[in-house]
Amino acid sequence: MRRLLGLTLCLLLLSLSACALFPQRDQLHINVVGIEPLPSQDLEVRFAIKLRLQNPNETAINYNGVALDLEVNGQPLATGVSDQTGSIARFSEGVLVVPVSVSAFAVLRQTLGLSQTQSLDDLPYVLRGKLAGGPFGTMRFVEKGQLSLPKTANFTW
Repeated sequence: MRRLLGLTLCLLLLSLSACALFPQRDQLHINVVGIEPLPSQDLEVRFAIKLRLQNPNETAINYNGVALDLEVNGQPLATGVSDQTGSIARFSEGVLVVPVSVSAFAVLRQTLGLSQTQSLDDLPYVLRGKLAGGPFGTMRFVEKGQLSLPKTANFTW
């Protein structure tokens, strides 16, 4: 019994010290750099969201999938996934394009929410996502900002 307890304690200490061998990684810098329309179907609108990924680490980051959720004005608007694979070299950057879908119900929800605001300037958005990279390499990220929608022109007759 005493040997089993000693063996368990040794294995526990070894597993804890093994975690220290993994290098500490800085957060990936992710920015939305573009939104382009894609062909749509029925009651949904599709866009391609372009993300700039900047790797401030000493090692390359390999990824094999990405998932996104976009909120505007506190309401869910779009979701998207992609099984793209790639790598971002150490101290480097790259652009990743992810297709997202906006359902008609999400548009209706946004329209109702926007009808209660006085201005279309500085609408808050939150982009949440994860970049898959293996069993322990999945990185989650959150990008927050403000959207300013174009103003309509005042026409006089």
